[in-house]
Amino acid sequence: MQALALDPYRGEKSLVHHLDPRVKIVITITFILSNVLLPDGAWLAFGLSWLLVLAASHLSGLGWGYVIKRSFIALPFALAAFTIIFTLPGRTLASFDLGPWHLSVSDAGLLRFVSILLRSWLSVQMAVLLAATTKFPDLAHGLRHLHVPAILTAIIAFMYRYLFLLTEEALRLMRARAARSARSPESRNVPLKWRARVAGNMAGQLFLRSHERSDRVYNAMLARGYQGQFLTINPHIMQRADWFAIATILLALALIQFAARWGILL
Repeated sequence: MQALALDPYRGEKSLVHHLDPRVKIVITITFILSNVLLPDGAWLAFGLSWLLVLAASHLSGLGWGYVIKRSFIALPFALAAFTIIFTLPGRTLASFDLGPWHLSVSDAGLLRFVSILLRSWLSVQMAVLLAATTKFPDLAHGLRHLHVPAILTAIIAFMYRYLFLLTEEALRLMRARAARSARSPESRNVPLKWRARVAGNMAGQLFLRSHERSDRVYNAMLARGYQGQFLTINPHIMQRADWFAIATILLALALIQFAARWGILL
């Protein structure tokens, strides 16, 4: 299946891969919360957080560049905070006119914006590492063991399982459209309205096929004894290495928070 390329998991024999999924989930969430709590301009703390991500990437066997390259996807979304450069009060660094608006760049706004970019970038790196080192069934069972609501876990599991199926269905519709459409030099000048109508018809067909298949799949699951949760043969028993890893990371994050406050005070 071509859609399997969407699966972020990368199988390796490493310490990070063998950790209990509950440990990796807790570490990832705690790391993100630690980034959120870091003060603006705590460059030392941001650097230490990045070193922590790089160390985890190295131990996972994926290499330092794997998570870095895939984490840049977060930067365009973080640009939504760009306007804070002009709205946060502070010492004016530069000013210019943009049509009827007079914009001033403040030092506090620029500091806040750069800090938001770093927080987003580091958090996505850890999330990418979690997805690349944990199989999704183990991730779903880890959430269930952490007492995440069962309905939420089931929705996430179904969404992941059938995302690939919907992708394949959409690819089949696109191949069918290409097979039934004659290509000519004039086909590049097809009106946008016609293309939008064809795309709308394809989206409607995909929705109807998905709805019909969901009924068949649900009835089949009920016939096989589905009771609202997925079972696994993995016992998910916490080992000594799991306790050591979570204790080490929590201690490192506590030291990073201390370094952030200490650096601000200096």
